[in-house]
Amino acid sequence: MKGLLNLGIKASAVLFSGAMLVACSNEKEPGLEYAPDMYHSVPLDPYSQLDQNKFNPGGLNMREPAEGTVARGKMGYNLYLTKDDAETAGVELKNPLEKSELNLSEGQVLYTRFCAPCHGDQGDGQGLVGQKFKGVPSYSAGRVASLSEGHIYHVITNGRGRMMPHGSQVNPTERWKIVMYVQQLQKGEAAAPATEEAADTTQTGTTPTN
Repeated sequence: MKGLLNLGIKASAVLFSGAMLVACSNEKEPGLEYAPDMYHSVPLDPYSQLDQNKFNPGGLNMREPAEGTVARGKMGYNLYLTKDDAETAGVELKNPLEKSELNLSEGQVLYTRFCAPCHGDQGDGQGLVGQKFKGVPSYSAGRVASLSEGHIYHVITNGRGRMMPHGSQVNPTERWKIVMYVQQLQKGEAAAPATEEAADTTQTGTTPTN
């Protein structure tokens, strides 16, 4: 009886040791995939790279945009410019919008909503926030009066100094309309009050979005 008990203990130890070896093994059996095309797309997926792509340079599915192209809705904005390239933007970027009374009026509406609290209705830096925190420059004085349209657009998009970026609040078309109105303020020319048509158009969001 005692021999059988010892044999049983030894057998249990062997089985336990075998189970531990299997559990600790680094070898994994992946099993079989059912309908692998459901997991691995046959078309080239730019965000998934399983094998080297023999058709694209570098072997990647993802490709860079063709040189000189502009993404839809970006209104000619050079995406290679960093947030610190305002001076470069001032030379290279030009307003693609036609200067018209409607665009200027819509620019005034947008300026009043997003810019006037700091910069003031007249662009003199005397908005309610500007009066509180001081140091907001006047558009019609000093270096700011000579800033180009591309420079202004870049600052609206990426911010500068204490001014936070507004790229997430106004889309590219709206930014260029604001630029148009700011350039009016740079000359010290107060535009006529925004028309009801301009206010309604801007409110309904008929301008393109990002």
